[in-house]
Amino acid sequence: MTKLTLVPVEPPTGVRLPGVPRPTLTPAVRSGLSIAAAVGIYGVSFGALGVAAGLSVPQTCALSLLMFTGGSQFAFVGVIGGGGTGLSALTAATLLGLRNGVYGMQLEALLRPRRPMAPVYAQFTIDESMANATAQQDPDEQRRGFWTAGLGVFLTWNLFTLIGALAGNAMGDPAMWGLDGAACAAFLGLLWPRLHGRDPIAIAVVCAFVTVVFTPLTPPGLPIIIAAVVAAGVWAVQQRRAA
Repeated sequence: MTKLTLVPVEPPTGVRLPGVPRPTLTPAVRSGLSIAAAVGIYGVSFGALGVAAGLSVPQTCALSLLMFTGGSQFAFVGVIGGGGTGLSALTAATLLGLRNGVYGMQLEALLRPRRPMAPVYAQFTIDESMANATAQQDPDEQRRGFWTAGLGVFLTWNLFTLIGALAGNAMGDPAMWGLDGAACAAFLGLLWPRLHGRDPIAIAVVCAFVTVVFTPLTPPGLPIIIAAVVAAGVWAVQQRRAA
């Protein structure tokens, strides 16, 4: 007689079996909390850089509360710190924030929020909430992933922004601490992990070259806008060829 051996099989991440109680901290919640703890700490850098760029503590904190998208915020203070106008800083931040609009369309199809809640979802639509939601398979886990990462990062990012702004305000002259050039370094730190493959790296190199060329020729803040337009043009050409 042949003996059968039963081997327990783990369900896919985010999938709950009938009759099995859900743990208090689901995979989506655990990953969201980890993301919030790791990403929020970078708010210290933004807070210090915002004050170093000439913003007050309330203005720096308001950027984190209202804009709430790290790449755009670093771009904004980088342009302001370089002597650019508020309009050029806002334009650069807006161009970098366009990706959140793409995320919003994807998350609307995935989470199907009620119309009155759409503005609330939009506020918390960032790289981290998008990634944590789409990494789950179960619809309930997708919502948990979105809200845990979105709300978690919002709370930690704003808390550490305040801490960094207060610390930066107490430091005095930012050049003495090397903060006058730290915005560029911080932005590069955010960008570098996203460069996967030859095409993104090539576009980044071209945009960096364009920025260097136009820096002595145009007012502060305009080179990054020109580089963003170049990146959008290259991407459009690639999409047309792929089609």
